[in-house]
Amino acid sequence: MNNITMKLNADELILAALKEDISSEDVTTNSVMPHYQLGEVELLVKQDGVVAGLDVFKRVFELLDEKTEVTFSKKDGDTVKNGEKIGIIRGDIRVLLSGERTALNYLQRMSGIATYTRSIVALLAGSKTKLLDTRKTTPNMRIFEKYAVKVGGGCNHRYNLSDGILLKDNHIGAAGGVKQAVQMAKAYAPFVRKVEVEVENLEMLKEALEAGADIIMLDNMSVEDMKEAVRLTAGRAETECSGNVTKENIARLVDIGVDYISSGALTHSAPILDLSLKNLHTV
Repeated sequence: MNNITMKLNADELILAALKEDISSEDVTTNSVMPHYQLGEVELLVKQDGVVAGLDVFKRVFELLDEKTEVTFSKKDGDTVKNGEKIGIIRGDIRVLLSGERTALNYLQRMSGIATYTRSIVALLAGSKTKLLDTRKTTPNMRIFEKYAVKVGGGCNHRYNLSDGILLKDNHIGAAGGVKQAVQMAKAYAPFVRKVEVEVENLEMLKEALEAGADIIMLDNMSVEDMKEAVRLTAGRAETECSGNVTKENIARLVDIGVDYISSGALTHSAPILDLSLKNLHTV
């Protein structure tokens, strides 16, 4: 995550997280460290995985004090092992103590998503199918969570509702049917926008294809029906399958032949990667 992205999109969110944790003052830190004292603390890995969010972790401390120095021996996307020391944070001890939890919350969450994503991507190795995330993200964490998916080797679906057209069951119901929904979307949207439509059976698929949908999402269909859907589509549209896809059940989808598999679990169910700040000392 580069500096421009950080300043334009992330700083405000990070500051909000810091304000959530420090509404007026850090009473504990101020009671034991009333004055400036230079110190260092180590960033330690307590679980094997993939690290993601190092720049965000660093930015937490920089927003508290721009003089804070953070150095890493790893970069986003690297594998890390239990017991490794991957960073040193040097600065005002009051800043190190007050920023610790917020910085770790970001890094643990993002690294957990990257780790989980990498494990699922490995299950798709050798197929043409790409792994996508969804909008099932933690409020105010989307930019961080979707970045972590990319670090883990996955791909991003649309970022938000302004980013692309995805006609789901309720949109289709509001429009009066698949054909009507696709036609209305094509008439309204700029020509550069693709139109994706969610279908639940083969009849809806045929209707979506006839209406000219660009992408067909096969939602919660049987494996047999999805294979038939790919055959019927015959390259006239891109295909995506979705519906409670997890690490435990994705293997059944590998040979279907869809272009994409989307999984909300990447962001809503990935466990954190355990990391900690230890060995704080004055210098």
